[in-house]
Order: sequence, then structure tokens, then C-alpha cells
Amino acid sequence: MAAAIEVLADMEARKRPASEALKGWALEHRFAGAGDRAAIGNLVYDALRKRASHAWRMGEDTPRALVLSVAVKDWNQDINALNQDFSTDRFAPESISEAEALRLSSDSVFDAAPDHVKADVPEWLAAPLERNFGADWVEQGRGMATRPPLDMRVNRLKAERTRVEKSLSRFAPQPTAIAPDGLRLPSGPNDARTANVQADEGYQKGWFEVQDEGSQIVALLAGAQMGEQVLDLCAGAGGKTLALAAAMGNTGQIFAYDTQRTRLAPIHERLKRNGVRNAQVRNPDTGALDDLVGKMDRVVIDAPCTGTGTWRRRPDTKWKLSPAQLEARLADQIQVLDEATRFVRPGGELVYITCSILPQENDDQIAAFLERHTGFEPVSLTARWDSLFPHAPNPLSTGPDAITLTPATTDTDGFFCTVLRRN
Repeated sequence: MAAAIEVLADMEARKRPASEALKGWALEHRFAGAGDRAAIGNLVYDALRKRASHAWRMGEDTPRALVLSVAVKDWNQDINALNQDFSTDRFAPESISEAEALRLSSDSVFDAAPDHVKADVPEWLAAPLERNFGADWVEQGRGMATRPPLDMRVNRLKAERTRVEKSLSRFAPQPTAIAPDGLRLPSGPNDARTANVQADEGYQKGWFEVQDEGSQIVALLAGAQMGEQVLDLCAGAGGKTLALAAAMGNTGQIFAYDTQRTRLAPIHERLKRNGVRNAQVRNPDTGALDDLVGKMDRVVIDAPCTGTGTWRRRPDTKWKLSPAQLEARLADQIQVLDEATRFVRPGGELVYITCSILPQENDDQIAAFLERHTGFEPVSLTARWDSLFPHAPNPLSTGPDAITLTPATTDTDGFFCTVLRRN
């Protein structure tokens, strides 16, 4: 707990991400074992996931207040037992005061809390989230404040799901509820360590990739078919490129492109390990995509966005997001959408994906695009969902043309997906 308080204080003082602060602490305290590092990391991330509600409970937003609230309210630690431990350890935090104990023991403090505190989201995002989710927006916010599982996608180019299950049997993986090739390791309680599946033989051989179930689902909703010509316009490290290649059975051609070479760098090793033969990486050089204009059956945009759908995994970004950052991402999305139209052949499809739960980046963005580009029309994505996942619960949708995934609804990260066909 003392170390978690130290890490949170370091984040605040040096304005750096949680992952960097935790890595820095570990480098300075090499004697700490893996179990200690896991516990410290879990305390830090749990504090950040529910920062607003923990701070409201304690009446202050200090690292100490957040960690004490996590330990007692989320990890069910006894106040007297903690004070007993604190008194016998010179490295421990100061004993819990009577005032702190009173706040930690009361739940009535939340009766007067505003909805954004109950949802554990920044106050300025309450209005757009309510517009997106209606009366359920607080519950949706709470879903984004939970611990995420570890999801994997079985690479059908090299293995079947039963083979990967056997390879990972010591972790007891479970099939995902919606994605047909997914396996899941549920998040553990309190100080539980996350399994290092990337050290497994199956991962080294390319049998599976770590990929959230929501990402697997939208990759399938993209609808890539055998033999198609597909442009992955914002390929990044290649997670969806790999999923598209598997869906296409290594046929046709995928062109993986990104405007940043550093983001593309990991894709080469991943393609090789996964046995992908139908992907061609295009670096961001002048004219790199000119030969693809008007020829693509499918252009997939995994758009730059605020990442609000990944708050479970990167909770520190939730409290750093600003209106100016949102405006910058909206401008990026307009640019990439308009650029993508050049490559879609008549009858081809433009697939727009974000890992955002904000309507400005999703439904609003697509409505504005359709006003600018009258040659495109929406495809019924709910019908595609029913065809791909006939036994799955229905996702959130503002209409038949778009799908929204969330932790509270589909038990996945937050994603938005829509498909537009060039007429």
C-alpha cells in the first residue's frame, strides 16, 4: 500500500502514465518480487479506475485516500487489522485515523454524490455519455471502471481452439461468449497476478494472439471475404490485420498502412509468427498507396480516437482526457475518413471502427460523413451481427447501421463499428 501511494504520487508529480510510473518504481526496487509488483500495480489501477468515487468517499483525492479506500472497500481489508499491521512495519503508511475510518465505514456518503461520481467518469463527459446511453449511462460508466479479463484470439491459420486450450490448460482458459475464436482468462481478485501467456509455447509458435474479445468481434463485423483486396488504413501494430488475414484464410491481399512508422514497426514480426502470407506492409512514403485508388473491395479504418472504450485497461487516460484532445481526434477522424473514400471501388465497403464510447466520435462522425459523401450508404450491421453471432445477446445500437460494444453490455472493451457501401 505504501508503494502504491508512492507510485500515484510520482504520477501526479511527474505527469507520467501509470505504466511508466510502475516500471520506474520496479527498477528502483529490484528486490520486490513478482507478487509484490502485481499487488502494487493492482492497487494503483483499481484506484484510478474508480478515482472519482473513492475520492468522494474519502473527501479528498490524495494518493493515500485512494489507496486506503481501495484496500478497505474493494479488497475488503479490515481497518483494525490494517492498523495492527501498520504499527509493526516501519515502511507501512501511517495508521488510519478516526476520521478516515469513519469515511471508510460509511456507504451513506454516496447518497448525495452526483451521477458522474457514481459512474466514475470526468464531469464534462457526463452529458455525451448520457446522450449515448440514455438512462443506463451511469451503469455503463461503472462497467468501464471494472477490471478487464485477458482475452486471446486463436489463429486459425495455425491452430484450432482446442489445441490452444490444451496448451494453456494450466491457466484454465474459457471460450469467449461471442467471438468464435476467443479464449478468456477472467481477471482475478485483489492482488492476483495476470498470467504471462506470451511466454507459452503456443504463443511463440503463433497459435494465438492477445486481443480483447471486442476487437475480435469488430474485426469479424468488417466482413472481409476470401480473395478480397483489403486496405487496413490505420494498421498500427497489426492486431486487426492479423484477424483479417485469418478471416480471409490467407487468400486475397491485405495492405497494412499507417501514417507512423513507429506504430507499424511490430507488425513485421507478428505477421511472420502468425504465418500470414496475404499481407503487404506499406510504409508512409509519398505515393505509397497511389496504386490502390479505386481498387479496394474493403477499406478498414481503425480510427484514431480518445480510447474511452479502453478505460478498463488504461484508467489513467480517463482523467487526463480534455475537450481539446477530443477535438483533435475528431479532426483526425474526418481526415482519415475522407482519405479512405479514394480507395473504395464501386460496390466496395468502408468499415469505420473506434475504441470509443463517445457519440461525437461515432454516430455524429458518420452522420457528418454521409452528408459530405452522398455516394455511400449504410449497411445493416445488426443483420450482419445476427448472421455472425446468432446465439449472442444483442449489442447496443442506435439503429440497424451501427454496433456499440461495452463492458456492461457485451463484457468486452468499448468499441463502435459501422459499415458503409459505395453505391
